[in-house]
Formats: sequence, structure tokens, C-alpha cells
Amino acid sequence: MVKTYRHESLLGFFKGMSFPIVSIAVVNSVLFGVYSNTLLALTATSHQQRRAQPPSYMHIFVAGCTSGFLQAYCLAPFDLIKVRLQNQTEPRAKPGSPQPRYRGPVHCAASIFQEEGPRGLFRGAWALTLRDTPTVGIYFITYECLCRQSTPEGQNPSSATVLVAGGFAGITSWVAATPLDVIKARMQMAGLKQRAYQGVLDCIVSSARQEGLGVFFRGLTINSARAFPVNAVTFLSYEYLLRLWG
Repeated sequence: MVKTYRHESLLGFFKGMSFPIVSIAVVNSVLFGVYSNTLLALTATSHQQRRAQPPSYMHIFVAGCTSGFLQAYCLAPFDLIKVRLQNQTEPRAKPGSPQPRYRGPVHCAASIFQEEGPRGLFRGAWALTLRDTPTVGIYFITYECLCRQSTPEGQNPSSATVLVAGGFAGITSWVAATPLDVIKARMQMAGLKQRAYQGVLDCIVSSARQEGLGVFFRGLTINSARAFPVNAVTFLSYEYLLRLWG
């Protein structure tokens, strides 16, 4: 944090922010929409009926994995652009200082398309899919399990329960997701010069050989710290809107 601030000023902490802001509504609508509709197809019960007739954890996991798989492909280009912008480490602008490779998200997307072709925008998509498919299943199972443990049978969970369950669901999913998140980011950055990895497996083996197994948990602390408040609010919004419109 200190090095980023000294080298890039306060704006360095907000690199790559515009695309996530644009995409977050679409990505979350796909995630929760596919989850709810898959669960509806598996159990034939609406959201309001699920408290009286709770679905099995297997159904929750399958619905979560399905939503994670589909959201990964919606997320891939936005995530790639975010990672590329965040990894630009040019210092704050000074006369004569070199220009950054990418001038913004649109220029980044256009540059990747021109230099790497349409497939370049989906670099790291397989790692993203492998990350999100099982971990989103774990995410929803953790949330449902904690809500059920803290709520009388047949009743809706309180706002406090939803906040706590959502926060811990976020942390649990990121603990599971971080190893493949590291691999995904490395594969996304590999396109800047030359293709450093032959695929996901090659990236895993090369990273482990060069830096040890600890490399797969880099960023876990900051991911977990971010996950609790973000997912607590996400689930509270999700539950409130479904009750409002259900």
C-alpha cells in the first residue's frame, strides 16, 4: 500500500475501476438470476417457498456451480482489462515520463483486440471458469447453511443473519478461489510480451516450481478483508429485492 501510494499517488488504488463499475450489475444479475432459476428448475419452489421447503445442499451446489460457470464467460473480458490496468505501475505523471501502455479501459480493450485478436479478450477465461464454477457453489452452500443454523424453521433470516452469513460466504469462497485467482491473473498478464504459459496446468506447475506452494495464496488476506463487507451487502440486497418483488 505504501509503495503504491508513493509511486502512483492515491489514484493508483483505483486503477481498473471503471470497467468493474460498468460490468458489476450485468455480472451479478447473471450470477443470481441463473442461480435462482436453476434452483427453481431443480426444486419447483419459488424463493418465498424455499424457507418452508428448503432445497437440498446438492441442489444449492449444482445451482451455484451453474451460475458460476455462466458468469465466468460474461466476466472474462472485463476482468482481463481490469487486471491489465491494475498491473500498470507507471509513476504519477511528470514531464518527460514514459506514457503508460494503456490510456484507459477502452484503449486497453482496443489494444488487446488489435494485438491478440478476439481470443485475447478471453485470455485466462479457463482459469476463471475453473475458479468460479466450484467456488460459487461453495459460496451459496455456506450462505444457506449459516442462514439455516441461525433462523427458526420456516422463517426468513433477519438482516443481521443475512449480513453475517453473506460475509462469511464471501470469505469461504475466496479461500477456495485464491489459488486459481493467482493462476488466472498470471495467464492474463502473460499476453503483454509473449505467451509465457502453454495453459492452466503449465502455469500451475511453473509457478509452483519457481516460487513454491505459498505463491497460490498470495492476496488471500486482502481478498478476505474485501469479501466480508462486499458479500454481506450483496446478499442483503438480494434478499431484500426478492422479498420486495416476490
